[in-house]
Amino acid sequence: MFGLFGEFIGFLGGTLMQLLMPAIFVAYFWRQGDRHAATVALWWVAQNLWNISVYVQDARAELLPLVGGGEHDWNYILGRLGLLNQDQLIGGGVRLAGILVYAWSCLRGWTYASAMSREP
Repeated sequence: MFGLFGEFIGFLGGTLMQLLMPAIFVAYFWRQGDRHAATVALWWVAQNLWNISVYVQDARAELLPLVGGGEHDWNYILGRLGLLNQDQLIGGGVRLAGILVYAWSCLRGWTYASAMSREP
């Protein structure tokens, strides 16, 4: 689907879908006023960031098995950007983002759930 926007975006497509799908649920539940459900979906974003970080950090080594075969997406992406030798640092940054989103979603989810339990 993302290949229609060029080769680079095509390679980013898997990662984009991992983030877009749960983000759509975050937006949907937020707009519906269900803040707790939005934070659950946000936790899903965090989990996907962790998964993505492992894949980013494997860009140079290419040790992880590829689901569809072919070229390693993050090897291609970071290689095209001239950042392949930074795969560990970038993957660590993605993991940190996942940890921060996870902490935020848990904290806010707990506060929204607590507020819901106090409503008459």
